[in-house]
Amino acid sequence: MEKTVEEKVLNPKSGAGILVLSILGIIASIVVFILGIRLAVPMKATHMEIALGIVMIIGSVLLLFVFILLLAGLKIVEPKEAVVFTLFGKYYGTIKSEGFFFVNPFCSEVNPVAKPSAVKLEIDTKGATGTVGAATSKKISLKTMTLNNDKQKVNDVLGNPIIVGAVVIWKVKDPTKAVFNVENYRNFLSIQCDSTIRNTARMYPYDASEEDVDEKSLRGSSQAVAEQMQKELQKRVDPAGLEILEVRITHLSYAEEIAASMLQRQQAVAVIAARKKIVEGAVGMVNMAIEQLSEQNVVELDEERKAQMVSNLMVVLCGNKDAQPIVNSGSIY
Repeated sequence: MEKTVEEKVLNPKSGAGILVLSILGIIASIVVFILGIRLAVPMKATHMEIALGIVMIIGSVLLLFVFILLLAGLKIVEPKEAVVFTLFGKYYGTIKSEGFFFVNPFCSEVNPVAKPSAVKLEIDTKGATGTVGAATSKKISLKTMTLNNDKQKVNDVLGNPIIVGAVVIWKVKDPTKAVFNVENYRNFLSIQCDSTIRNTARMYPYDASEEDVDEKSLRGSSQAVAEQMQKELQKRVDPAGLEILEVRITHLSYAEEIAASMLQRQQAVAVIAARKKIVEGAVGMVNMAIEQLSEQNVVELDEERKAQMVSNLMVVLCGNKDAQPIVNSGSIY
């Protein structure tokens, strides 16, 4: 079983006192160094004075080194930042509160994504590229950040190639895990985001089928799909100490090779649905017209004339163009 590093929160002392002490000590060391030179250099100085001067020079140099070393232990932590320390290769502790602190001068800050030469990290995984900014400081940001996962081509549950893009809102929850459990937590997040989007897209069709309009789909149930992506991605990045706040689908479309065919299909479905509504409405209007004519004894029609009337009304109501009326001035018989 892999051994994980447990977080140890440090509560170091304020660095103000050490700063004042170090400045006074440096000034005092310089003064002692000058006095030591004045005692040791004059030609008429006795052996005792020369020896005392040499001791003062050596002592002042050592004290100067000590006080400069103390300055190296002063750390400034800004709000929403954390600093992870190691001491001679071993985990020392983590500072998660803002302020001016003093820690062991031999401690070193650790942040695997702090690469001065890297402006951004681009991870290409089977055609999907996620871009995240690279950190330039050894401090770990605890602020809410955004990962813009670029468009990638995947297959839905029916095998149709689609293009999906998403944005992830995230932050570092446990800086110790983020530093020690994975090689690079930004790189890790981007790759896991690509994998999560692919796996989730394969579970749903692009659009709901005509037989089951309540079926979940990528287009019709985007909020539910995004919530599932968030839950799955959270499980994947838990070992890295990251928290996924939200996943949003920013782009969803058919791939270019089938986009035209799918557009025709959608248009045909829309036309059929519209025609169905028109026919249902026309039938209702014809039925209402016949019933009212019969109830009010406006005219008596036999079955043949009713059929002819129904035919004429259906043509008028369901036709694509306006009907041209023909007035019959004679008998209908």
